Amino acid sequence: MSELTYTPVGATRTGSLPPGFRHLHYRMPLGSGTALYERAGEAVLGFRMHRATGARITASAPEASPGVRLTLGLGPLHVPCEVVWSEKTEERTGFAYGTMPGHQAAGEEAFLVEHDARDRVWFTVVAYSRPARTLMRLGGPFAVAFQHTYARLCGRALRRLGTVNG
Repeated sequence: MSELTYTPVGATRTGSLPPGFRHLHYRMPLGSGTALYERAGEAVLGFRMHRATGARITASAPEASPGVRLTLGLGPLHVPCEVVWSEKTEERTGFAYGTMPGHQAAGEEAFLVEHDARDRVWFTVVAYSRPARTLMRLGGPFAVAFQHTYARLCGRALRRLGTVNG
């Protein structure tokens, strides 16, 4: 039984984000080609992208799939999450996690690698959240800026990981 701290669950998959939350949509180009798409997708699903940002990840499985629980550590923060969906197709690879009790926010965040019809590879973060604990409420605009900064850090880390063969 899930202990997620928000509803609705799964809206990052469709992009139809619910009202009453702050929304984040970040997208950056990674390059082009099937090989890059596959490397980047594996880095996202295997949590390598998150680790490459300096985050500490403890996960109940080596790859993101629904029900996998993870704790993301950034500095003094340790935030519990659960993977709510994952996907691996020829056009889109990634997953979303939702917040659990103890997380500073309530909501969902998706990390996606997309391969478009013009052979371009994109990294996208889609999220919706609202404060769940005092630290996040007090953080206000700084908390929002942190979430945007973390999305950019993930993109840069993924770009570095995608340029390395193997």
